Amino acid sequence: MKFAKMHGAGNDYVYIDCFSQVVPDPERLAVEVSDRHFGIGSDGLILIEPSAVADVRMRMFNADGSEAEMCGNGVRCVAKYAYDHGLVDSLQISVETGAGVLPLQLFTNSRNKVDRVRVNMGKPRLSRGEIPMTGPPDEQAINVEVTGLDRTFHVTCVSMGNPHAVIFVDNVHEFPVAKYGPALETHPFFPNRINVEFVEVVSRTELKQRTWERGAGETLACGTGSSAVTVAAVLNGHCDRVLVNHLLGGDLEMEWTEDGHIYMTGPAVQVFEGDYQPQ
Repeated sequence: MKFAKMHGAGNDYVYIDCFSQVVPDPERLAVEVSDRHFGIGSDGLILIEPSAVADVRMRMFNADGSEAEMCGNGVRCVAKYAYDHGLVDSLQISVETGAGVLPLQLFTNSRNKVDRVRVNMGKPRLSRGEIPMTGPPDEQAINVEVTGLDRTFHVTCVSMGNPHAVIFVDNVHEFPVAKYGPALETHPFFPNRINVEFVEVVSRTELKQRTWERGAGETLACGTGSSAVTVAAVLNGHCDRVLVNHLLGGDLEMEWTEDGHIYMTGPAVQVFEGDYQPQ
């Protein structure tokens, strides 16, 4: 099986071109390849497939084998792979995801390889029923109390096609993400589990983010999470609609436009290609 290892701001996945290959059991393969000691090592597995409604289709599996709706850093790398490997020939493409079809703008370097991608992440969904979250389905969950272990947090919940709970903290670098992330991910309030973002406000135009990803643990970056954080920061009066979000693996440029769409611009990097023999 041929694969590519790619990352967006350190959020790394194994990518397989399913235009020319078949993956019969992606859930099991995701667990296998993600192992950083006995596999390739990644936050999960992403399949690049033909699509009937877009230029390509993306399927994303977490390191624990569970399938997720979307990955903002992953979709940028899908776009890079598709262009660099000749699956598309335009710098304006569309990608089918579990969260819908997303339009992307690609930027190339001097070698005509994609190195940055701007993604229209769509409109955030704020009602409890859309996230999903327990409680009145039409009610928004903005700055509501949720208790995890020995602590009560104020969370703002946003769906970007996948669920996020955003928590603002004073010092994100020192915050015990590994302690509280799992407790909040599996909290009874969230029937499908949830991604948890811990965020420090630097200024009206800057944030720092750490993410506990559903099914993967702490990752170096999360694009859908950065989108949810942007929305939560604006709704809670912390930031303007255009900002830079500093994640452990790099920076993402974010904009929540007046028409309601979230735009994310960030890097897409191929680390290496190889051949893998499934166990």
